[in-house]
Amino acid sequence: MNIDFNKNNDGLVPAIIQDDVTNAVLMLGYMNKEALEKTKSTKLVTFFSRTKNRLWTKGEESGNVLNLVSVKSDCDHDSLLIRVNPEGPTCHKGSDTCWNEENKSKHGFISKLESIIENRRNNSLEDESYVASLFAKGINKIAQKVGEEAVELVIESKDDNNDLFLNESADLLFHYLILLQAKGYKLCDIEKVLKKRH
Repeated sequence: MNIDFNKNNDGLVPAIIQDDVTNAVLMLGYMNKEALEKTKSTKLVTFFSRTKNRLWTKGEESGNVLNLVSVKSDCDHDSLLIRVNPEGPTCHKGSDTCWNEENKSKHGFISKLESIIENRRNNSLEDESYVASLFAKGINKIAQKVGEEAVELVIESKDDNNDLFLNESADLLFHYLILLQAKGYKLCDIEKVLKKRH
């Protein structure tokens, strides 16, 4: 990796810090050559602090370090993407990111679907949706639906109709998300279990 530290005449390049698991952008800092070398050797992200005018390892006072996973340069070799496993909040003001956002896994449309399910569950008295009706029938009915969808998926997996297989897969996942919330959980809780096993 051949980084152009002299492009801006100050010997610094921007370093975008991204969580390796959630893909959330946590912060932006600046590195000189020594900061990058120290980051690689210690596996703790180290910046060049423009206010302190010295190397500064993130978390050296707070303990909220950024454990290095990988470093990449951009196409012009004048900025860095550093993927990390953070310990604690990243922002000095105590938030997960310097944009005051939660650092949690996002699963694209699946996360949106979880929000829709949660909303329909919480407003089930006014809501006449299928989801609300399942919650009204209780945990046994929800669990039964997951079982039915699982069996239907197994049956379709043995055939060659990809469209039916994908639709049954979607049905099973949808009902599983409902079951998770009926038990007080979300997909992020399952993700935590899988991460511990990994």
